[in-house]
Amino acid sequence: MSTANGVPAGADPEADGPSTGPGLLDVLGVAAVVLDAEGRIALWSPQAEELFGYTAQEALGRFAAQLLVDEEHLDLVLALFRKVMTGGGPWAGVFPVLHKDGSTRLAEFRNMRLEDREGRLYALGIASDQATLQRLERDLALSMRLVAQSPIGLAVLDTDLRYVLVNPALERLNGLPAAEHVGRRLHEALPHLDVAAIEAAMREVLISGVPRLNQFTTGRTPADPDQDHAWSASFYRLEDWSGRPIGVAASIVDVTEQHKTSLAVSLARQRLALIADASVRIGTTLDLGVTARELGDIAVPQLADLATVDVLDAVLVGDHPPGATAGETVQFRALAIKAAQPTPALRAADPVGSLARYDATRLVTQCVRTGRPILLAHVGPRDLSRIARDAEAAALLAEAGLHSYLAVPLIARGEVIGALGLQRTTNPLPFDQDDVLLAGELAARAAVCIDNARWYQKQRHAALTLQRHLLPHHPTPTPGLEIAYRYQPATTAGEVGGDWFDVIPLPDDKTALVVGDVMGSGINAAATMGQLRTAARTLAELDLDPAAVLTRLDHTTTGLGHTMATCVIAVYDPHRGRCRIATAGHLPPVRTGPGRPPELLDLPTGAPLGVGGVPFEATALDLAVGDELVLYTDGLVETRDQDIDTRLQALTALLDDPRRALEETCDVLLGRLRQPDDRDDVALLIARTRPL
Repeated sequence: MSTANGVPAGADPEADGPSTGPGLLDVLGVAAVVLDAEGRIALWSPQAEELFGYTAQEALGRFAAQLLVDEEHLDLVLALFRKVMTGGGPWAGVFPVLHKDGSTRLAEFRNMRLEDREGRLYALGIASDQATLQRLERDLALSMRLVAQSPIGLAVLDTDLRYVLVNPALERLNGLPAAEHVGRRLHEALPHLDVAAIEAAMREVLISGVPRLNQFTTGRTPADPDQDHAWSASFYRLEDWSGRPIGVAASIVDVTEQHKTSLAVSLARQRLALIADASVRIGTTLDLGVTARELGDIAVPQLADLATVDVLDAVLVGDHPPGATAGETVQFRALAIKAAQPTPALRAADPVGSLARYDATRLVTQCVRTGRPILLAHVGPRDLSRIARDAEAAALLAEAGLHSYLAVPLIARGEVIGALGLQRTTNPLPFDQDDVLLAGELAARAAVCIDNARWYQKQRHAALTLQRHLLPHHPTPTPGLEIAYRYQPATTAGEVGGDWFDVIPLPDDKTALVVGDVMGSGINAAATMGQLRTAARTLAELDLDPAAVLTRLDHTTTGLGHTMATCVIAVYDPHRGRCRIATAGHLPPVRTGPGRPPELLDLPTGAPLGVGGVPFEATALDLAVGDELVLYTDGLVETRDQDIDTRLQALTALLDDPRRALEETCDVLLGRLRQPDDRDDVALLIARTRPL
């Protein structure tokens, strides 16, 4: 900031008064000598003593010509003196003078006549060492030539930050002649710059005296009013010979090209980082919807303000191979929508999970049919109907300010499976070819992950279909037992297929309860499970002891090749209230009932089926009316973050209410023990004894 007189805060408070410091005349060493009409020295300044070597006492009263002039120049000097004193006008020039030490020096003189009130005449002589003057003249000439010819824009501003001087280079940079700079403030000459920051920097330099170097700024000037430019400016404080601030010097360099290059490099790094980020963040699961949302999260807001991910419905349902888009219309299923902020464009997009039909005039249809990106750098009113599903959606896109659109095909393994749609509404820059390349790279990486998720989803559906087909749908009511059961598949496709349960009526009102778990997953495990379930049912119907059933089932499993399974078989006789149980490497059942705490049955574990040649042993126990047996597979209790004993204790703790309905007990166990991301399926079978 500055005062009304232009003195910056922090400067000398007496700057407007006489300065006691050295001035330019001191640097020049200007000597003043006054002669009377006869040529005697009447006044002698200290600078004269420095220039000529004589003190005032030595010089005063003596004839100046005799003291300072060589005899050979005496007549010339006297003639010049008479001319000045007789009114012939002042005289100026360079003349050799004698120094007290005997040497001769060249001094530049200016002589003029003075007259006092009484009419007495005097001669005033002002002299300075010629070498000093020549040095200052050279310095000034060099400075002015450098300022005038410098390719760098240079300016001098006073303490009120008004232009005092600009060089031709700055005239060209700003597009204004010097006359339109001088006397004006920065904001008056260049209103389209960040004036506040620039003036703040210059005021700081005025106060502190510390230069501010390479301050970056952007904006527009009359030299190129339609394009942004970038400049690097440096500011220095200017001081007089006494050290008082008298203004600011500024040097300005146009760095627009370097700025553009820097921006391009920075943008390239951002794009590479985005691609690297996509490699990590897309495809973290084999869930189709999650993978599509991950693609949207990567694209927004770095690349677009809104992104949509749509897959050909024919690809999902498997009616046609990927890329088949015959017919006038193409049917898409919306998988994901992502917006940087609330916008009407969200309402214009197809809701997630919905089906949308687009005819051949729509850009997304053209994108999937050609397998090539569709770029509309500048969206016009007529283009909206080629993007939106209907007129209402087109109006919403117009309201949102959609001005640039890009559709990129999702291509996996050489076939088009869908499209990534990108929109810009608040981002003022249109999509360009670099954006097309970046979006294509993201789409290519995501398409493979989406296709993998699609195949896994298809495999999971097939495994689940086979699994559920092989499991009993409605077990036959059995005498003396109340039955409840659940089968819950794993959340991942690859983990579905190995668990089973069965309820098998036997002669004399007896019932066999079977729960098993084939090691492995997928369709192969489901098929093996079907074979073992059939074999177990056939053997149990022979009314064999559970240990004998396991022995023969072990032989069957060994014959299937590299297959292993665990199994538990319980045969209940309601007439005797007796149950015989045998296990093959399976987790122990839980027994509970009125008046008794839940307990894990202590049974011989046995080896898993498929080991071969290992004997099995059955254990008998009595069951009272109301007692329960809980049979389950390891997917109910095994987790990665807790040991099995802790999980089994949690299971028994949840069975503390023997009066609870069995269906409710099933729901409680699955709801409390299972996690949303469990990677194993579960078979659960609960039997409660009741009177015949």
